[in-house]
Amino acid sequence: MANPWSGEVALTLDGERHVLKLTLGALAELESVLETGTLVDLVERFETRQFSTRDVLALIVAGLRGGGWQGQARDLVHVDIEGGPLQAARVAAQLLTRAFALPDEGHGDGAGV
Repeated sequence: MANPWSGEVALTLDGERHVLKLTLGALAELESVLETGTLVDLVERFETRQFSTRDVLALIVAGLRGGGWQGQARDLVHVDIEGGPLQAARVAAQLLTRAFALPDEGHGDGAGV
């Protein structure tokens, strides 16, 4: 089970459940692949619902890698995401929220997406 207190979020890919987490290393990798702006800019894009599919993919890959996955973004091209693109966006938003806020602050569910 994903532990929201440690920033974890679960996502099922091709029927296999994965635990995602934005560790410091994963955040550094994420920041290096962002084509526009900083992590603060990324958070603002999610808060205003102006994020791109590239943002979602970058967050999912960073979270997977923070959870111990060794793959690359290209490995997800043909993956079936349980819940589809909308679930991927929700998980991306939850990852950001849980990386920078405590779950009891009322923002831990990513419901804004």
